[in-house]
Amino acid sequence: MRYCESPYAFKRRRTREVVIGDPARGGVIIGGDHPIVVQSMITCDTMDTAASVQQTLDLVAVGCQLVRITAPTVKDAANLQNIVAELRARGCTVPIVADIHFKPEAAMEAVKWVEVVRVNPGNYADSKKFAIKEYTDEQYAAELKRIEEKFTPLVLECKRRQRALRIGTNHGSLSDRIMNRYGDTPLGMVESALEFARICRAHDFHNFKFSMKSSNPKVMIACYRLLVARLDQEGPDWNYPIHLGVTEAGEGEDGRIKSAIGIGSLLGDGLGDTIRVSLTEDSPREIEVCRDLLAQIPGLTTPLHASRITLHDFPFDPFRFERRETPDIELNDQVKCGGEELIRVVVTRATFDKVAPKIRPKDDVKPEAVYEDLNVAEIDPTHDFDINCDTQLVTVKDGVNLPAVAAFRMLAARLKHLGRKNPILLKDTLFADGSHRGSEAESAKAGNPPPHIGGYDVLEPKIALLRASVVIGALLADGIGDAILVRGEPGAGQSLRLAYNILQAAGCRSFKTDYVACPSCGRTLFNLQTVTARIKARTEHLKGVKIAIMGCIVNGPGEMADADFGYVGGAPGKVNLYVGKTPVKFNIPEAEAVERLVDLIREHGKWVEPDAKPAPAVT
Repeated sequence: MRYCESPYAFKRRRTREVVIGDPARGGVIIGGDHPIVVQSMITCDTMDTAASVQQTLDLVAVGCQLVRITAPTVKDAANLQNIVAELRARGCTVPIVADIHFKPEAAMEAVKWVEVVRVNPGNYADSKKFAIKEYTDEQYAAELKRIEEKFTPLVLECKRRQRALRIGTNHGSLSDRIMNRYGDTPLGMVESALEFARICRAHDFHNFKFSMKSSNPKVMIACYRLLVARLDQEGPDWNYPIHLGVTEAGEGEDGRIKSAIGIGSLLGDGLGDTIRVSLTEDSPREIEVCRDLLAQIPGLTTPLHASRITLHDFPFDPFRFERRETPDIELNDQVKCGGEELIRVVVTRATFDKVAPKIRPKDDVKPEAVYEDLNVAEIDPTHDFDINCDTQLVTVKDGVNLPAVAAFRMLAARLKHLGRKNPILLKDTLFADGSHRGSEAESAKAGNPPPHIGGYDVLEPKIALLRASVVIGALLADGIGDAILVRGEPGAGQSLRLAYNILQAAGCRSFKTDYVACPSCGRTLFNLQTVTARIKARTEHLKGVKIAIMGCIVNGPGEMADADFGYVGGAPGKVNLYVGKTPVKFNIPEAEAVERLVDLIREHGKWVEPDAKPAPAVT
């Protein structure tokens, strides 16, 4: 199976078109040759018509092309009529997506008023109870028949009204039936979506798209790859568009890094027709990140038709994460890399000289090796080369006329062909000055000539962050890389922190508290931004602890299954606390919930008191 034509060169996956609304009157077409559509979601109560209208207008004002609104009940779904009517009366023609969970009757009401209905196969016709049950083939077939009976009325109504559907599978809300047959796996997510797609096709309805969301970028990448490969297996007319997103990515740099790893990796391989960056921030901020991320892809890829690449085999398993096998070697007297060692952080001599005086012995964020001091073979993977042992650290030579992702994948492929398992040092850019191929041309095209230092491009920090995350994150998700070097961010301290943050977001190292936080919507039962800030203030000193902050139970228990602790909205003003996916404390008043969470962490032996004096910032 293949999910793209080549892992070394870009060719956008050709999909059928999904028409959303009337394109002549503000609608959009997703797929085909059309530009990738950016979208977001409002966060207020759907019954608050004025707020819903205003938040939609705010999103449209910054370039959002598709706006999602939750409809948890029939009453909420009915109020979509008022929201859409007011938007149209004010000249706003943006298509609206109704977000449906649990209640088919809400979907049947929403389809009357909006252009798209999003359904989650994991909970549209099933209720999740984490029940363990073995299904015979006959029982499983009976369950599929029941699902068809629940879902078919919506399919027929969408077809009659010329609406669109999004079949949106979430890693955190797979049904018990899918979990028991396929497990908590990418295959389970894909099969869950395909069951609903087959019902659509049985009624000759094709105006739908897929999504495969997870808060773990590596899981998300594997799911989308497997989905596309499976669609290709089903036949050429299964070329439905794809919506990309990392769900519950969080806020700030961490949320942007996670999203860039997951979305950027797939965009770079030619997948994706519409995207959303899910941040625990005000929704309009998501659109800027979407635009910035899309703008980086041309400079980080080589078109297939322009490529001199002759390799076609994948140097990694695209559907199952497995770190590339290497021996462990010494980087210096204190640090090893490769094998079962942590993926190490390397810095340039210039960066080391700036940050070293500020590093304390117990600090977690610190340089582990200096690039100029390493015994590293710099290789041009576009030419034949020979390595006579497996214990030589290798990297791609600076200046190779390839994007970094393609170059490092090619290096791994060449080593595999030679039967070598050398550890690889990844770089976010193949230019020693930190510039990126194509960045100046892209900036000029956008009408924003970049600042220069010594004649070289200096990227804005937000762009440097996205580029480094896409390049290094994509390769780490492939299982490639034993050490990393960030040079695209010119700030010494910023580049060091960025390297560690990428490793944490990719699930390769844990040097600080990890947060899984949903982006808020009308289902949310508390102010996510305020509560997230409150929880972080109390817990961000905890190393290696993962905390999930969920506004409601739609994806909570499943999406936070690999979290240590969960803080989940259970009812207005009430919070439930989880250990893993098991609820242990119920209906705690919101005013007490953060401290009760701290007590729970303490009870399970993972609490430590914060240092009296915070560590100085490394800049």
